[in-house]
Amino acid sequence: MDFFNSALGKNITFLRPAYFIISGFTGIPNIKYYYVFLFFVYIISVLANTAVMGVIYLDHNLRTPKYVAVFNLALVDLLGNSAIVPKVLDIFLFNHPQISYNDCLTFQFFCYLCLFIQALNLVALSYDRVIAIVYPLHYPVKVTHRVMFSMIGSFWVFVITVKLITIGLLTRLSFCQSVVIKSYICDHGPIFRLACNDYTPSYVMSMMVPALVLWLPLTIVLMSYLCISHALAKVATVQERMKGFKTCTAHLSLVVIYFIPVLITFTLGANIDPNARIINLSLGMIFPPMLNPIIYVLQTREIKESLKKLLRIITCFKIRKVKFKQ
Repeated sequence: MDFFNSALGKNITFLRPAYFIISGFTGIPNIKYYYVFLFFVYIISVLANTAVMGVIYLDHNLRTPKYVAVFNLALVDLLGNSAIVPKVLDIFLFNHPQISYNDCLTFQFFCYLCLFIQALNLVALSYDRVIAIVYPLHYPVKVTHRVMFSMIGSFWVFVITVKLITIGLLTRLSFCQSVVIKSYICDHGPIFRLACNDYTPSYVMSMMVPALVLWLPLTIVLMSYLCISHALAKVATVQERMKGFKTCTAHLSLVVIYFIPVLITFTLGANIDPNARIINLSLGMIFPPMLNPIIYVLQTREIKESLKKLLRIITCFKIRKVKFKQ
């Protein structure tokens, strides 16, 4: 218990600053163009994820267990970018670097909550692909609404619990010198390293959490694709193999664009240049939520057909409305 700095029940006062100062993107030329880029990424992300959620909600044919996970991914992407981008623009573009202590911890909670849920959501989608390809006859039994809702619900509970523990440990730290966070958000690592008392528990969490919510999900996804590859290798014709693999391309694309930048950042940790870490982490957090819905629309036949059908309905409605007015 001493290891985890258990000050509960002891008369210990923690020095908490009134505010933190977020100081990222320093010394980068023409950085304002990057803020404009983030703004456009955010607008596209909001429109694309809202469209995907709307299509899944309106089309009864898409209310399958698989699209429960796709809907959750779009929701998390929308919430994540809405939590990050407006605040980042306010801090850097409009020069409001000060953020209160409580607001900073809340900001961190929602940023990382959405980031980690995205990783676990990819596990749910890989489960869907494994059962569909390796055990196709068991698919109606093993991939049900109840199973998918239970899986996604357990992911939310797990990540919320982990983040509450992480935030709770940060509240046991004292900040008696610098309050300047060298990141673009209220980043966990740069915050606990500012503490002037023992931050070992937070350091341990900074090692454990990426292993639990990044490396472990990636391992599960990779193992699922080993199973899929083994099953497809047994298929007689090349055409059938390609057809089976084509159903996985959207999910594989999401895995690549999500895990590569995030894992580079969390693996190198404090060893990476601060500006390189900030740019890489910001792209890893903000770019995938924009690309995810676009990839699913372009590479998933059901969503493309549903969008075409909805567009036809909207067009017919507008034509009838014009004729009625005439």
